[in-house]
Amino acid sequence: MPESPSIRHATHEDIPEVLAMINELAGFENALHEVKATEASLSRTLSFAPESSSSFHEDDKPNHLPERGYARALILVDPDMRVAGMALYFYNYSTWRAAPGIYLEDLFVRPEYRKKGYGGLLIRELAKQVVGLNGGRLEWACLKWNENALNFYRGLGAKTMDEWVGLRVDGDALIKLAESEP
Repeated sequence: MPESPSIRHATHEDIPEVLAMINELAGFENALHEVKATEASLSRTLSFAPESSSSFHEDDKPNHLPERGYARALILVDPDMRVAGMALYFYNYSTWRAAPGIYLEDLFVRPEYRKKGYGGLLIRELAKQVVGLNGGRLEWACLKWNENALNFYRGLGAKTMDEWVGLRVDGDALIKLAESEP
């Protein structure tokens, strides 16, 4: 019987794989041209586990917030030690609950590893981290056209937030807003 897949926090050694999966996800979403991430920018902005991490270390326990970096990545490794997927996330905060939470920015399982429960393993690990923080919620966004993903998430107990509208300011509009006078 093959061993189970394992989940760990990304190390600096994982940067090429993380970037590759970001590009694979963007390709799936027909938005590869929008990817600006590089190995250097990921190195500057992610919080990493110790270099030789093969499992969770003291700093990776769910009740520990990282001291640096804006986001973290969970890496799912298959029984043959190949990187099969990732969950890239950051911490957020619920004012009404006065509690931290996690926002899942990207969940990606490589096509050849889908339908094996790997996406569910990553989401469950994030849920454990939120619970370990005494957190309020785990949340994320999904493209409306991605029915397979929406059905998968609903099957895990997620509900769509139809009463909310996603908003964003980026690119030139972000610079203009930042430079505008009140």
